[in-house]
Amino acid sequence: MTGIRKYWIALIFTGLGAIAFAQHDNHPQPQQSTEQQEAPANAENGQDADHSADPPHEGCGHPIVEKEGEFNAGETAVHHIADANTIHVFGDIYIPLPCFLYAPTQGWTITTTAAFHPHHHGNGEIARDGYVLVHGSIQRVKDPTFPKAEVSVSEPTHETKTVNGKEKDIYYVVADGKCYELDKKTTFDGGLMGGGVTSFYDYSITRNVFTMLLTCLLLFFVFRSAAKAATRTHGQAPKGLQNFVEPFYTFIRDDVARPAIGPKYEKYMPYLLSAFFFILGLNLVGQIPFFPGSANVTGNISVTIVLAMLTFILMLASTKKHFWEHTLWMPGVPAALKILILTPVEILGLFLKPFTLLLRLFANITAGHIVILCFVGLIFIFGKAGTSVGGSIAGAAAAIPLTLFMMTLELLVAFLQAFIFVMLSATYIGMALEEPHGEHH
Repeated sequence: MTGIRKYWIALIFTGLGAIAFAQHDNHPQPQQSTEQQEAPANAENGQDADHSADPPHEGCGHPIVEKEGEFNAGETAVHHIADANTIHVFGDIYIPLPCFLYAPTQGWTITTTAAFHPHHHGNGEIARDGYVLVHGSIQRVKDPTFPKAEVSVSEPTHETKTVNGKEKDIYYVVADGKCYELDKKTTFDGGLMGGGVTSFYDYSITRNVFTMLLTCLLLFFVFRSAAKAATRTHGQAPKGLQNFVEPFYTFIRDDVARPAIGPKYEKYMPYLLSAFFFILGLNLVGQIPFFPGSANVTGNISVTIVLAMLTFILMLASTKKHFWEHTLWMPGVPAALKILILTPVEILGLFLKPFTLLLRLFANITAGHIVILCFVGLIFIFGKAGTSVGGSIAGAAAAIPLTLFMMTLELLVAFLQAFIFVMLSATYIGMALEEPHGEHH
């Protein structure tokens, strides 16, 4: 039972560590095309639907509408794999999620995304406390004079501007006939990918965080049931769920942990098992094309960074004198060679270890999701966004077998990437624990 408790502690910390970092997504929101779906007419203001594609206010950016017969598969795919504050079900149906927003000049705002009345493409009809929902993600009005009560706003517009030498997509909304610029949430990436400190912080339960919590809950019930079955049928052949789970455990123990780490492998089994099943669970849930799936969690670089850093920290905590001796000052090698070549290369390799972990998992899962969405997009490309029935049928005939093949391949990748992450983690830990063998040559 002590081993089981250690396993669940490691599982919880692995999940919570990824959840805590997921709010600070290193990806900028995908740049939206200036030609998106046609905005619905604003019945309250008496606007005619024929003018819905016109800019709502002069100098307030370009309307986000898509011309009839045009479809951008790449941007649509990137938009769907990005994290969001809502869960899209179908059409204009969205499942609201809790929002915890903080602005230093205003304090906390606690609400749900239902307060923004999400509809067409995840855009909100209502601004609340200066916050607006744009493509499913919360943004904030920069103008401090903006009303803090609930205010009706127009469909968002956007334009590309050069800020500090970098192009950024700036969004706007119109309220009471006045144009307001919006501010995206703070993302701590040092500006490398378009993020930085802005006017507010978003600590909300996003789609990715919801999926992680759901996956942890499912894993808890699966392993709790397997543990009870193992206790109840002690000494007997495993059956049912226990029989399904045990081969994974023995595989990680006998083919990953023991060969890579050595005699002290048991100490690291809780983390290795937690990381394996956490990644595998997220990958499998992400394969479901409808609620509660479709979330691209392990394809979010913020999540993979946390997982890789956990391995890196555990590796550093396990290092011995022998490890640092061979990393910083290799015995039997001329000092000049060590200073000029070997030591810098070894130090660089030390920090490349977590980088390879996070990049491999992130890139493989993201690529798979994008390819599947692009295959589905063939239906709209051939059908000219619904204007050609024959083209849509031809697109479906091409897209369905390609998508099914890619989903089958993605199912294999879901297991493979979980195994590779754990295998490399065990290898790095084993390298840190390596003891000297004989005399130095």
